Amino acid sequence: MPGETTNSATEHREPAVESERGALVTVLLMVILGVAGIFAVS
Repeated sequence: MPGETTNSATEHREPAVESERGALVTVLLMVILGVAGIFAVS
């Protein structure tokens, strides 16, 4: 069982990293769009 758990954990780490990168990219895009919107309004 421990071997299977570690294998599944290592397999799930890569998609987790990708999802984290995707979340960071989306947050950065939202911030950039927000700043651009503020400049556009002003």
